Amino acid sequence: MEYGLIGEKLGHSYSKLIHEKLADYTYDLCPLSREEFPGFMERRDFKAINVTIPYKKDVIPYLDEMDENAAAIGAVNTIVNKNGRLIGHNTDFSGFEYMVVSNGISLSGKKALVLGTGGASNAVAAVFRKLGAASVILVSRSGKGEAVTYEQCLSAHTDAQIIANTTPVGMFPNVDASPLDLTPFTSCEAVLDVIYNPAKTRLTIQAEALGMKGVTGLSMLIAQAKYACEFFLERPIDDAVIPEITKAVEKECGL
Repeated sequence: MEYGLIGEKLGHSYSKLIHEKLADYTYDLCPLSREEFPGFMERRDFKAINVTIPYKKDVIPYLDEMDENAAAIGAVNTIVNKNGRLIGHNTDFSGFEYMVVSNGISLSGKKALVLGTGGASNAVAAVFRKLGAASVILVSRSGKGEAVTYEQCLSAHTDAQIIANTTPVGMFPNVDASPLDLTPFTSCEAVLDVIYNPAKTRLTIQAEALGMKGVTGLSMLIAQAKYACEFFLERPIDDAVIPEITKAVEKECGL
């Protein structure tokens, strides 16, 4: 494999379609079990790869170097093999920032919740802080580290104005699941779900029903792929391709 994506379950992925529209290379989907993952990383038999759930943190011990963005976030979704040295990057930050800004969502002075503490949550929280959020609260089932539990969230943080879901809850094929009931969040203006399949999650459908803005993650997926492709090929690509490819993917995948 020269270019591709590794993760545990990739049957829902649009990454092959997106990357092969971005550039003239073959992009392979490479699902890896927990047992297969170490051997794959040790072999280093690729030019460049993307990394998704659940390996964004697990790849770090195999790297020779990380850029500042990846190091600060503590997760990697893009790895480039430069003459046998593995360099880690994180394009989730730029991809999520594009998703927020392109949808006209303001964070300035607002209270934001980030559901989940996996590989994408740190990037999402960092974007919220960069865009001026007054406070960013992490929410997880366990409440470990800096996160609060969902129960604590419901007792103390229902005044949040922006909510982002970085968990896989609600992702295909479990499309009837939702990580949170939005009904108590009467001050919420917008809900951003990084899930891109289905095109509308149960969480964003409820958000819209309650008069909130609901945005799912296809634009983030395509934006982060564009930024990853720039690392792969070591050349810039115009941001104008992002909405173009978004429309093409929506059409081809019936979204």
